[in-house]
Amino acid sequence: MRLKVSRFDDIIRRTDCEPAVAVATAQVHFPLQQSSVLECPDVQEAGKMADDGKVTVSWLHVTPEKLQCKAYPFWNSDRQQKGFSLQFHVMYVYFQGVYFCTVQYQRGKKDLNFTRSINVTAVSPSGLPKLPSIMNPAPDHVYTVEQGVDVRLPCRALFPYLPSGLHEIWWTVDGSTLDKLPDHQRFSTAHSLVKYDYGDRTEESVLVVQDFRSEDVKRHFNCSVRNDRGSDTRRATLREEVSLPMVELGCGLGVTLVLVLALFVVYHVFWLEMLLLYRSWFGSDERHTDDKEYDVYISYARHGEEEHFVLSTLRRVLENDLGYSVCIFDRDSLPGGTITDDTLSFVARSRRLLVVVSPGYASQGSQCLLELQAGIQAMARGGHLRVILVQYKPVRRKGWVRELRRARVALALVRWQGDKSKELTSNFWKRLRVELPVRKVGNKDELFMRLQSHTSANSQTGLIA
Repeated sequence: MRLKVSRFDDIIRRTDCEPAVAVATAQVHFPLQQSSVLECPDVQEAGKMADDGKVTVSWLHVTPEKLQCKAYPFWNSDRQQKGFSLQFHVMYVYFQGVYFCTVQYQRGKKDLNFTRSINVTAVSPSGLPKLPSIMNPAPDHVYTVEQGVDVRLPCRALFPYLPSGLHEIWWTVDGSTLDKLPDHQRFSTAHSLVKYDYGDRTEESVLVVQDFRSEDVKRHFNCSVRNDRGSDTRRATLREEVSLPMVELGCGLGVTLVLVLALFVVYHVFWLEMLLLYRSWFGSDERHTDDKEYDVYISYARHGEEEHFVLSTLRRVLENDLGYSVCIFDRDSLPGGTITDDTLSFVARSRRLLVVVSPGYASQGSQCLLELQAGIQAMARGGHLRVILVQYKPVRRKGWVRELRRARVALALVRWQGDKSKELTSNFWKRLRVELPVRKVGNKDELFMRLQSHTSANSQTGLIA
């Protein structure tokens, strides 16, 4: 036996108020919210060595957070010294720390003393459940695995605090521990402490399966835990990940994209033709559902160029080529009538009001303004009349009359583009036919118009810039 005597100045202390201690610090655990007793070690031996058998004990507490020394009494009544011991009536978290008890006595008429230290740690109350429980894998959890790679199966368990501190977590495969498996080289485990909370330990054991095989999916992988109070076992459910055929998937995706792109191009180029074919096949003829006399009433400025465009182009194509009944006031009105009454009557007996917009259209007080007002009012009342704008020449925004400015958002606009619009297969006439009433034409004519069209301009609605 060897005895080592240390100098007083060589003893390492965390704070200046700590007394010198010659032996290792004892470790005790007190449950929270419960009463406990802290005994000072070696007090009985000191009483035997004292001349008169009298011994005194003084206590000191060093808090773990700020390392402050607090001598007895400790500022509250929850801790009281009874004899040589320190009574904890209720254990709180802030009662943790190192406690020093200094024992004083007389021997051979000399005052002697020694100090012992005890580290008090708060643990979970003893009244809580102490059985171990497996947190992961959950009962409904499924691990997705893949062949040919290393698979990691984590198992996380909670071990409540017990004085013995004995606990265990392990994996079994088909009921056997890893070291007893024929191919045990492929299996290994890694343990770690995840959380420590007042004595309650959350630990994790990860089972690593190298070069995972298809037959491993059918094996039983069980995680088990155990402490002094009981045990628990949970099986890890595996599901093999199905690898997608990348080549076939890529080819199918490519073909789908090509088809979508082709359909988009076809629709973008031939959407007017497709719409006209649909209307020709499935559209209803308005002549069978109303009592209107005319299909189109044309409103235009009575100027030389606009009037020539209406009479020689619009009227001719609409009546002769497309088969619409057209009403033109200067041509169809009878002499001796009232202009206002005749105009309102013609507009009311028409299915469409076609407004030829030009810089001189709808000046204040003109007949064009009367026709426009009558058409917009009839359209606003929810009748069968619809107003169509044909831009013959560009008109600036300030050139619009008040009636057009109010209703311009809801009106369809078709632009005349000069020589480009003269052919019957041009976008102007196709766009205009979409707005006009449905007329059944032969499939051969529709097919001829669709094949003759090479480009298609987008339909335009709204304001004239």
